[in-house]
Amino acid sequence: MPDAGPTAVLPRRPLTVGELLDSAVLLLRAQARVLVPVALALAVAEQLLLYPLRLFAGTAPPVWFLESGRFGAYWLLLAVGAATEAVVVLLLGNPAARAAGAALLGRTVGARELLRPASARWGATLLLAVLVGVVMCGFALFGPVWIVGFALLGAVAPALVVDRVHPLRAPLRSAALAVRGAGRAGWIRLLGYLVWWIVRLGLGIGVYLGLDSFDLVDRAWAGWLSLAVWAGVNAVAYPALACLDAVLHLETRMRTEGLDIRLSRARAGTPEAVLLAAGR
Repeated sequence: MPDAGPTAVLPRRPLTVGELLDSAVLLLRAQARVLVPVALALAVAEQLLLYPLRLFAGTAPPVWFLESGRFGAYWLLLAVGAATEAVVVLLLGNPAARAAGAALLGRTVGARELLRPASARWGATLLLAVLVGVVMCGFALFGPVWIVGFALLGAVAPALVVDRVHPLRAPLRSAALAVRGAGRAGWIRLLGYLVWWIVRLGLGIGVYLGLDSFDLVDRAWAGWLSLAVWAGVNAVAYPALACLDAVLHLETRMRTEGLDIRLSRARAGTPEAVLLAAGR
């Protein structure tokens, strides 16, 4: 049974904030051999995309922080970075959400099933990733407005692949779930981002400075080394955020839509059918 103990990936009941964070980590551990390599490839692509913007902004590794007189270029870098983060997390949210849905039903999804394109709705996921990236870039250009966009758009991938809603409805479904219960899901997503931002910052800077302290950093390659370190850190952080989005989506549905009750009462038809139809 999926709710047979505290080590369950996703117990079939409303969870506390701590339990949600634990469930996200457990889901990541269960699917790390799929999510982490995919995340690494996406994180490398992200770093390569951002590198010219970092040079244009006059930033330097390992922090790539603002230099005097380049505020406009640096603001653009931050906006594009916010967009790429949102795109990567959404793409990883597709397999993470499908794995979370299976875990809620007490079933472990293997790597082959998770990578199988059938019924994964990858085409719609890619289109929504572009849409969310554009929206998040626009929000980030207005500074604190980014917080609103990030809080509202966390469940786009789960709404698409678990609830099976129409692609155009997925962002609206995500926003609707995020604001329920005084915005509980939105606040938890922001909390998760803050936790992983601190971890990323500590590891990204710490590993680089640690190597530099042993005189292992060639200045000619310092920038590329920093990119590699940040890509490695994000290869864990991004799927962790995607897993949090997945478990948070299902937990919000249990808390506000009685999904756990619907599943426990499912006698006619398969639980999978109930899970997919309940969010329509």
